[in-house]
Amino acid sequence: MRIRNVGRHKEEIRLMMTPMIDVVFLLLIFFIMTFKIAAPEGDFNIKMPAAAPVQGPIDPTMLSLLKVRVEANRDGRLTGVYLAEARMPDEAPFRALQERIRLIVGDDAGPGSIAEDTEIELDCDYNLRFEYAIDAITAISGKVRDGEIVKLIDKIKFAPLRKAPQP
Repeated sequence: MRIRNVGRHKEEIRLMMTPMIDVVFLLLIFFIMTFKIAAPEGDFNIKMPAAAPVQGPIDPTMLSLLKVRVEANRDGRLTGVYLAEARMPDEAPFRALQERIRLIVGDDAGPGSIAEDTEIELDCDYNLRFEYAIDAITAISGKVRDGEIVKLIDKIKFAPLRKAPQP
């Protein structure tokens, strides 16, 4: 508090702290209530194939490799999804792929789990539409359950590109 002399009258200047604290708390509540945590989108651990296949000794990291084949017709529409030569059903093939991968790697995650050591090689047809490749990556990498992201396999790589079909 400060007292200032104005003429003959002494006037007391008081700082009104209560309204300032109220405004600060209102702003704090507003920012907390409007804050939205966004799920990571498009964050994939993908290795692209080399320009030419390299001949050499077998890589020990390739021992736990699963192959996913995604086939398409000439228009780029999805015709089949395969996991290690097993065809997924035509209705909801990516959901079936995700469930099959979940059965293989289990629900455990983190160091020492099967999911950490497993790698997927994604083999797509040349004219496959991009959206089907993204659906396959999404099915392989994880799922959303009860608002949480459940990771399946992080290590995804693409097989060398097949040649374009001749018309």
